[in-house]
Parts: sequence; structure tokens; C-alpha cells
Amino acid sequence: QVQLVESGGGLVQPGGSLRLSCAASGSIFSDYTMGWYRQAPGKQRELVAIIGSGGSLYYVESVKGRFTISRDNAKNTVYLQMNSLNPEDTAVYYCNARFGYSRTTPGPYWGQGTQVTVSS
Repeated sequence: QVQLVESGGGLVQPGGSLRLSCAASGSIFSDYTMGWYRQAPGKQRELVAIIGSGGSLYYVESVKGRFTISRDNAKNTVYLQMNSLNPEDTAVYYCNARFGYSRTTPGPYWGQGTQVTVSS
């Protein structure tokens, strides 16, 4: 019902910034809660940020004050602005869509992932 395509990853120096984009299609984007997850090699996937269909926001503690999730419903796109990046942010970042809000259970729709590498 929902197809997701991430973009914007890459290599950045510590302290630098990146903006990830996730373009959605196939359903009514505005009805879905959108989230960003990340997974580093050898580690569990973790929730990074959520933006609800009504604009409710959640961030994992480690990114508060540095990352901003936003959505543009007219463009069917969710963004993750990442500032003050550090090597611990290195991971594959995945976009997720869920009908209904949850901080513990992701939805069934995932993007292909985009690699973010923070290194000097």
C-alpha cells in the first residue's frame, strides 16, 4: 500500500550535517505516521524519530537537539535533518510508515535504506 524511497545519505565529517528524504507513494501519505530508524553494523535497529499524521513528534534521547523530523504532505515526503553529527550516528537509516501511532512497533512499510557515515 505504501512504497518508500530514501535519499540523502553519504559521508560527512564529525560536526557536519545531512538531510535525509523519504518519498512515499501508493497510499494517502497524510494518514500515516512516519518514522526514521537506523541500524549500525552488529547492532539492533533503533527508532530515531517519529512524526505522526497530526504532527506529533518523538525523538530518541541521543538525537534530541540535533535531529529534526518534518513532513511535507503536499510532496508526500518526510525529512530528517541531522546536525552536529558524530561517529555514533553512523548507520543505515530506514524510513518507515505505519497506520496509527506507536513508539514501540514499526509499520510494515520500509524503504531500502540510505547509508550515513560520520568519519574524519
